[in-house]
Amino acid sequence: MTDSTITPTELQHLLSTDAEVHLIDVRTGAEYESAHIPGSYHVPLDTLSEHRDELTRHLEQPVVLICQSGGRATQASEHLAETGLSNVRVLVGGMGSWVASGGQVNANDARWGLERQVRLVAGSIVLTSVLASTRYRPLAAVAGFIGAGLTFSAVTNTCGMAMLLSRLPYNKGATCDVRDVISELTAANERATAARAS
Repeated sequence: MTDSTITPTELQHLLSTDAEVHLIDVRTGAEYESAHIPGSYHVPLDTLSEHRDELTRHLEQPVVLICQSGGRATQASEHLAETGLSNVRVLVGGMGSWVASGGQVNANDARWGLERQVRLVAGSIVLTSVLASTRYRPLAAVAGFIGAGLTFSAVTNTCGMAMLLSRLPYNKGATCDVRDVISELTAANERATAARAS
């Protein structure tokens, strides 16, 4: 791994030895509510992009960015790097690998994560179009179109369907107030400074 990434095992060790690390979860509100690492700050990717300069001024401690699989956290890292922030790492494999490694989470099973929703919608469209194509052959092309979209999604590490689904009211979840996050970051920085001084 490069120094711009961190594995779940390395992060667990870091959290046990360095109380000053900032964990920033860039997933949607619903994803964050469904499961997140305790102590993480919720700043969705679009909010982080919009307020990156303001946030960067308050990210004095090492930062670990988290998403579901690593793609959005990598995008967030690129946005923060444009401001000159260099103490940023991305959790390899995101929450999926964190949970698989036995990392601690605050969980709410009532909500489905965005990737699970994409699998449901894409699978349902493919299944329906294949079944319907037994009556009307051209509908098989719909399954091919979804397959092409999923292939493109994997190659580019983006997902148009996920972007559309994230806009649904179900996926809004808790909103992120940047002022609250900045206030919490400022308080954490002050505590860290006081701890180093004592």
